[in-house]
Amino acid sequence: MNGLATLLGLTQDVLWLHFMVFLRAAAILSLFPGFGERTVPVRIKLALALMLTVVTAPALAPDLAAFVSDPPPLAWLVLTETVTGLLIGIGIRLFILALQTAGTIAAQATTLSQILGNAGVEPMPAMGYLLVLGGIALAMMMGLHVRLAEMTILSYGLFPVARLPEAAAVAQWGVQQVSGAFGLAFTLAAPFVIVSLLYNLTLGIINRAMPQLMVVFVGAPVITGAGLVLLMVLAPTMLTIWIEALSAFIGNPFGGN
Repeated sequence: MNGLATLLGLTQDVLWLHFMVFLRAAAILSLFPGFGERTVPVRIKLALALMLTVVTAPALAPDLAAFVSDPPPLAWLVLTETVTGLLIGIGIRLFILALQTAGTIAAQATTLSQILGNAGVEPMPAMGYLLVLGGIALAMMMGLHVRLAEMTILSYGLFPVARLPEAAAVAQWGVQQVSGAFGLAFTLAAPFVIVSLLYNLTLGIINRAMPQLMVVFVGAPVITGAGLVLLMVLAPTMLTIWIEALSAFIGNPFGGN
């Protein structure tokens, strides 16, 4: 009987440990690039969250031993861990939004905003869809799933269990991340904006010199072709800049030393 009681107590501790890790891991994974896409079925997301929990829980067992032996109130635990996980997931999700925004800016600048507009679950121009798909594929090839497990483990050093992040610090961090995402998006789309500006200036000069010429009909195929050529030439560079920014964020998500 003593052995059975010991076994039951150990099983309870293991389940409680995995439950605590699952709360944060599932929240992070729900917004993580690739795994958290709306096109991924909910059952697949649940299975991935469970696998992430199984992978990370043994590494966190020594740090969470005190919480396993003396667990906090369940409602407070669910609230704090879910909020912390969503906070981390949103920070990473902003990089996907940066790619979408860059694609939208580039498409609007090159008159390609309506081609394949509904290719994804969230309607976006073809350029944005291609950039997002390429970015996710590149991130997975570079081991983003491994960095996900590392980030989940290291997050407990920044955000202890059952403790909400400081609101003022989170607000400041959020503003920085949003502004950084828009800055990254405009940086990626800057060549398309420059080409569009030169195109419109050229059309204006031609229209002044030859008012009888329908410059719009002549120039529309030019800007469309230039946009496609630019996308083909610049997409590798754009994705390289994006993956470097994403890797830097994952390595130091909250700007700590």
